[in-house]
Amino acid sequence: MSRLTLSELAQRIDGDVVRGGLDLVLEGIAALDEAGPSDISFLGNEKYRQQFLETKAGAVIVPRGLTEGPGGVALVAAENPSFAFGIVVKSFTEGLARRFVPGVHEKACVDPTAQLDPEKVRVHAGAVVMAGAVIGDGSEIGPNAVIGEGVVMGRDCLIHANVSIRERCLLGDRVILQPGAVIGSDGFGYETVKGRHIKIDQIGIVELQDDVEIGANTTIDRARFGRTVIGTGSKIDNLVQLGHNVQVGPHNIIVSQSGIAGSSKTGSHVVVAAQVGMVGHIKVGDRAVLTARTGVTQSLEGDKTYGGNPAHGYIEEQRLRAALRKTPELLKRVKKLEEQ
Repeated sequence: MSRLTLSELAQRIDGDVVRGGLDLVLEGIAALDEAGPSDISFLGNEKYRQQFLETKAGAVIVPRGLTEGPGGVALVAAENPSFAFGIVVKSFTEGLARRFVPGVHEKACVDPTAQLDPEKVRVHAGAVVMAGAVIGDGSEIGPNAVIGEGVVMGRDCLIHANVSIRERCLLGDRVILQPGAVIGSDGFGYETVKGRHIKIDQIGIVELQDDVEIGANTTIDRARFGRTVIGTGSKIDNLVQLGHNVQVGPHNIIVSQSGIAGSSKTGSHVVVAAQVGMVGHIKVGDRAVLTARTGVTQSLEGDKTYGGNPAHGYIEEQRLRAALRKTPELLKRVKKLEEQ
């Protein structure tokens, strides 16, 4: 672990020392309610205000404009305290960071026709790289991961343990796949003929563009034909299901246990909170926000926040919920009126 003075800390995060000695030495990182006199913490959300007022931290990164805090605690103002704290975390954990050591483990299975430079990629034990796959320089294939035939992977990708990338899928640069992710499984496509479900061939692929991250045990189906696409910079949480031919726009956030059915599209910078469900063949506009457990049954405009099932304006949904909570009391009043 590193040691930083308050002055060094402010320089690293482009912050301003609001209170505290510049030579104060900080030796660790911790949450507001767990920090001690030698730790740095941060206030990134107003709901933790009380913890901030009671913290024993040596210093706290706070939003710009905040000048008051608990006695004896140094304050450093930053534009985005959460992001700034992330920079500090890296400073304190430099020795613990992942090290890239190129080479192909003797217990990995790499087809002779696969294209990769053993001196510029890392392939761990148990990994399988199949015929015709192309692995970009700086990429790392974790233990027991399977890279299918004809997969093309860009530079500096990180494929964790037990990931499966099926045939012909495309990955851009700096893609991260967390353990157990499945990219390019068959789309869920069947036709019912004479009472039997007959499988429809899924001959398309999945394309993950630059800087995409896919969470653990998330599954993304290959297209029936064409491509299922995850746009540049989008981040998808654990346990998400995306159907065939889904088009996720750039810089989306999709949170755990959400599902998007086939051929639906999202615009840029869309936020999909936990347990959202979207039917197929619809579109969600740019910068829309779908709050937790929203059910999306038709296309939605961008630049709005939605909730409920079926989805409607979030404020309207909050009003409906507030009214629903009053229902028991209203029923009692109606009963009294009936008795009268």
